[in-house]
Amino acid sequence: MKFNLKMIGMLLLGSSVTFMSCDKDDDNNDPIVITEGVQVTSNITANTTWSKENIYVLTKRVYVESGSTLTIEPGTIIKGQTGAGANATALVVKRGGKLMAEGTASEPIIFTCVADEIAQGETVSPNMDAGLAGLWGGVIILGNAPVSVETGTETAVEGIPPSEGALYGGSAADDNSGVIKYISIRHGGSDIGDGNEINGLTLAGVGSGTVIENVEVVANSDDGIEFFGGTVNVTNAVVWAAGDDAIDTDQAWAGTLSNFVVVCGSATDHALEIDGPEGTMLDGHTLTNGTVYGSEGAELANFRSGARGNFNNIFFTGFPNPADDGRGDFAFSGDDTQANFDNGILVFSNIQATSPADGVALTDVFKNGTDAHASFVQNGSVGANATALSWTWTSQSGNM
Repeated sequence: MKFNLKMIGMLLLGSSVTFMSCDKDDDNNDPIVITEGVQVTSNITANTTWSKENIYVLTKRVYVESGSTLTIEPGTIIKGQTGAGANATALVVKRGGKLMAEGTASEPIIFTCVADEIAQGETVSPNMDAGLAGLWGGVIILGNAPVSVETGTETAVEGIPPSEGALYGGSAADDNSGVIKYISIRHGGSDIGDGNEINGLTLAGVGSGTVIENVEVVANSDDGIEFFGGTVNVTNAVVWAAGDDAIDTDQAWAGTLSNFVVVCGSATDHALEIDGPEGTMLDGHTLTNGTVYGSEGAELANFRSGARGNFNNIFFTGFPNPADDGRGDFAFSGDDTQANFDNGILVFSNIQATSPADGVALTDVFKNGTDAHASFVQNGSVGANATALSWTWTSQSGNM
């Protein structure tokens, strides 16, 4: 049975979660009861462990408060209750809080929505697909590392009402927000108002003391992974079917993303959206060893607002011909970005792509002089090591 999302109704009963669904294949409105679900109704204010023996249901935006650590065992499933606006659910780690979510390749930690029938021991949902997004919020990590913003050294995070005090930024470049390994975040991106959605994984002012390895974001209605400043490094990452940009960087993030895969969906805008600093801090970041699979409406990359950094060993394939409707290019926005490229502040090397059609010139796809660092190939000789990402739903579904 697959869900018609317009017809999901939900009733929370005690420590179990019951919700009704119906679609064209289900005329009985059969209830699905998650009897082992533990409702999380309050913030984490003391050291807490979530066990894989339970399914945890987020009934609100749950904050890991400063001074507290949330430990999540390998194989644990966390499901966000469906809601938008003030009722959008998410897991938010505040500055000074820690998330110790250390899954394994055989037992990843899965964040998903209550409509997902996935059970303990499963890694692939029996009823959901990558077209179902926006059913809960996402995972947000807030740190004390430097950010480049107009308001000084800190600001409120995107996707959360300012009244909730979700601030990030500071002066601790080596700030430690915990350890995140082998986690998959699915079907998120709730709209909290005025088109303001929550990213799948938000890393805001996260410091280099934080360990992030092997993460996957699937079917998020906004960006897949977004960096807002900070210094954190991320290794082995997958974004599949983002509703806006797959990888988005802002506010002078100064870390490295290495060995990554993007699989664009029908709603994906840019595979890579790279923004420059907003304040006086002028750091850049590195993206290296990436494989990016396009879709018919997606753009390869857009570098905006004085973007800076190093981008190398990235292979793009399956994007549209820019001559058709203007989609499918690798381009700059703004004079500041062009100046940074001309002055060696924005640097590219070993960028490869398959040609979108016969007769397309390299300059039709790679704009603003970036063609000097790019080439059309039949099969990429650069890109991600997909073997390291074989644990993901994206890989297991045959999309890599």
